[in-house]
Amino acid sequence: MLEDWLAPKAAALEARGLTRRLHARAHDDDLIDLAGNDYLGLSRDPRVTEAAAGAVRTWGTGSTASRLVTGTTELHEQLESALAAYVGQESALAFSSGYLANLGIVTALGGPGTLLISDEHVHASLVDACRLSRSRVEIFAHNDVGTVEKLLAERNEPHAVVMTESVFSVLSDEAPLTELAATAAAHDAVLLVDEAHGLGVTGNGHGSVHTLGLAGLDHVVVTMTLSKSMASQGGVVLGPTVLRNHLINRSRPFIYDTGLNPAACAAALAALQVLRAEPDRPSAIHAATARLAAACDVPPASGPVVSVPMPGPRETVRAAELCLENGVRVGSFRPPSVPDGISRLRLTAHAGLSATDVDHACTVIADAIGKVS
Repeated sequence: MLEDWLAPKAAALEARGLTRRLHARAHDDDLIDLAGNDYLGLSRDPRVTEAAAGAVRTWGTGSTASRLVTGTTELHEQLESALAAYVGQESALAFSSGYLANLGIVTALGGPGTLLISDEHVHASLVDACRLSRSRVEIFAHNDVGTVEKLLAERNEPHAVVMTESVFSVLSDEAPLTELAATAAAHDAVLLVDEAHGLGVTGNGHGSVHTLGLAGLDHVVVTMTLSKSMASQGGVVLGPTVLRNHLINRSRPFIYDTGLNPAACAAALAALQVLRAEPDRPSAIHAATARLAAACDVPPASGPVVSVPMPGPRETVRAAELCLENGVRVGSFRPPSVPDGISRLRLTAHAGLSATDVDHACTVIADAIGKVS
């Protein structure tokens, strides 16, 4: 039955050049990695890996249960307190992934009495959260504050949440957070900002919300992932303590999921400590993205991602293959992963890249693009 059901779907994807396949990487490959999200270059830092190993020796390999049973350790609370202080928020609550953090807050705030207003370029986790929320959902054109104001002014629901990202994951452009926060405040709405690509990158690492003076406002809520700059795994919701308490009692992805494992907590906490001690690391990211953008003849990025439009999905995959053959790993994003439908090479810079790495990558990528375009 499954063969008859699924084989035609697979064939349709293959015909459009949209089939996705897993490619296992070796632990000791010597490729220049411009595809991963280890923005601060800390996933193999001895301070981070030893912290994770020490947590395993102390706490074991898993958290053993949901956070409300035995899954909350001292490490969870230390991480939450440290992150909240670093980004200027009153409190934080850790989830086992960034995806679940977004699902958790949106579904806990959503329902028939809440209007959700979402930027059309938000991450799939926020899209899925909207679908699960039982709320009315409105989508606004990318970064269009005027439409947000109109939707808020015309709503019938007593509550509303405006959703955006500080730095968008594909185009790496920034949201107009100051304007969105002011618009939300004027209409008694909450602004939810996903800082997955802002933490450790923008504002000397503190993120865009903190840099713009929006941290700590009672109507601005932040989600973050620990799998990028924090070189670990997991997600966090940050905001007023009243929100944290609400999530503990009403967020199903928090209540019913096994807690984030202690090793991940310890690794993220150690990465945050490195960032505090070495605040110049974010500047290395921006220097690398500027050089990569210039080599690819695209505008410089605000965040850690350089997004290079390609003629189509097959050309995108072929360019990525050519890069790999020459020692550089890059991302190839194709529909439906690209919000504007344009296939792209996605290059992610990190602080551990040397000048020689960047020079070689620029040459290889420019050559690959030239061969397929």
